[in-house]
Amino acid sequence: MRTKLFISAVAGLVALSGFGLFNAEVPYPKFSTEAHRGGRGIMPENTIPAMKNAIDMGVTTLEMDTHITGDGQVVLSHDEYINPLFSLTADSKEISPDDAKKLILYKMPYTELKRYDVGSKPCSNFPQQKKLKAYMPLLSDLIDSVQTYSKVRHKPQVFYNIETKCSAEGDGLYNPAPDEFVSLLMAVIEKKKITPWVVIQSFDKRTIQIINKKYPKVRTSYLVMEKHTADEYVAELGFTPFIISPYCKIVDAAFVKSCHDKNIKVLPWTANSAEEISRLKSVGVDGIISDYPGLLVGE
Repeated sequence: MRTKLFISAVAGLVALSGFGLFNAEVPYPKFSTEAHRGGRGIMPENTIPAMKNAIDMGVTTLEMDTHITGDGQVVLSHDEYINPLFSLTADSKEISPDDAKKLILYKMPYTELKRYDVGSKPCSNFPQQKKLKAYMPLLSDLIDSVQTYSKVRHKPQVFYNIETKCSAEGDGLYNPAPDEFVSLLMAVIEKKKITPWVVIQSFDKRTIQIINKKYPKVRTSYLVMEKHTADEYVAELGFTPFIISPYCKIVDAAFVKSCHDKNIKVLPWTANSAEEISRLKSVGVDGIISDYPGLLVGE
């Protein structure tokens, strides 16, 4: 009997450590402060240094984009090809727009993608962005780095808001079929034991529909640009998502109420001014995604 009690106690401690818990047992932030692409206003987007910097700033959530490489690995990138606006070759040379569009992530092995520098080239859209040599990380490596960094720095466990960058038009060209995308993504998330702290978001409703069906305990977020009621979004999806994530300009009090009436959280993107952030908070949103996370955490 004592042995059984001891085993039960140990199991309880393991559960309290966070791993293996269902999402319902891990409370979502009361107000989610999210560093868009790691906070690209101040650091190179979708990179490990950006995510570490956002952790130091005190955000609750790291927002990021994922693609699938030619060799079936999950990599962080917003664009389906090497973006010439902020990328350089391994020997620091410029990439022409025409050449860049031939450098499709889904057609390239990760070993080749990793050679590109996505942090040294000045980005005119974000003049405050710190410049440093950086590469596109695998999601698995990013998770390892974030989890270790948070532990060493005694920071709270962060949430991961992970977008699937895919579309029906891109199937077979820029991305695999949605079932394969989800399978590859969830394999990483489950192996790294961060499922309770993950939200999967997408404009492509197919991926979050699959998540809802195959991984019902995983939180989902529907990214939208057009203003509808919560009932209309739910009808379109065929299920009730955890979050509706709209373009910030379409959000007003009626929009928020429509979602809250169905117990759906509202998480707008991408608010980059103090005025816009104040307005969104005043209508009762549940979090905000920003390129400038300092505006969200009071720095």
